[in-house]
Amino acid sequence: MTTYAFPPGGLPGQNINPQGTAVFTEAYAVIPAVTQRDITTSFLPDWLLAKVWILARPLTGFAETFAQYAVELAPGGGSAEPEPDREAQAAIFVAFGTLRISIGGAREDLQPGHFAYIPAGAHWEIWNTSDAPAGFHWIRKRHQRIPSLNPLEAFVIHETDVGKAAMPDAVGVWETQRFFDPFDLRYDFHVNIVNFCPGGRIPFAETHVMEHGLYVLQGTARYLLNRDWVEVGPGDFMWLRAFCPQACVATGKEPFRYLLYKDVNRHVSLSLPGDRP
Repeated sequence: MTTYAFPPGGLPGQNINPQGTAVFTEAYAVIPAVTQRDITTSFLPDWLLAKVWILARPLTGFAETFAQYAVELAPGGGSAEPEPDREAQAAIFVAFGTLRISIGGAREDLQPGHFAYIPAGAHWEIWNTSDAPAGFHWIRKRHQRIPSLNPLEAFVIHETDVGKAAMPDAVGVWETQRFFDPFDLRYDFHVNIVNFCPGGRIPFAETHVMEHGLYVLQGTARYLLNRDWVEVGPGDFMWLRAFCPQACVATGKEPFRYLLYKDVNRHVSLSLPGDRP
């Protein structure tokens, strides 16, 4: 059975050494699963019985395009007004439990592995209608509209219905599941699940303009971030600013899989802070 990592919550005992592997640098951050505890959660307006780990938020001079949350809902928890910003679009990925989402009045029951895309301005609700907790990953980004392109539509799909595209010359050990059509320029961000078999790797230090949020769903790897190799595993979150060099080598005996955000398909703004319109 496929499982998807999620913040563990709770609190370590008093016998635990507090030295950890969390890192925040000028180029990247690593927020290990062990730091994703109840005392680091937030509570949000218009949400009931919800606790939220805010893993990424726009920071001037760092990553600026997106926010990424992990949301746990107790039975009966959820929101009828989840998004305060009408310009924000959403990507939802269910990690555990059962949820019901309503987008523009159309309802869907979600199980672990379901992905939902919600366009900016759409009315949506999400609720835990079961008698057990449920958790999901939530990516928020303001949509950069292109007037000549048709409006985006909501959709729901399960990751098992998304084909694995083999990466060139990777002999089947590096594959990507793309929730969005990569040639559809209406989207200004992508969310993928990246899959590596043990020993699979990104065989060069990628260095590019896209910002990243990477949440490890399964498995372990050695990951190159800027100049540093770090060990990562289930529930660890990596947050990369533009042009941070990156590569990885999957370790262990099971697939290494992560949920990936990146901003794409738009011109770079040439305005600078303080510029007059």
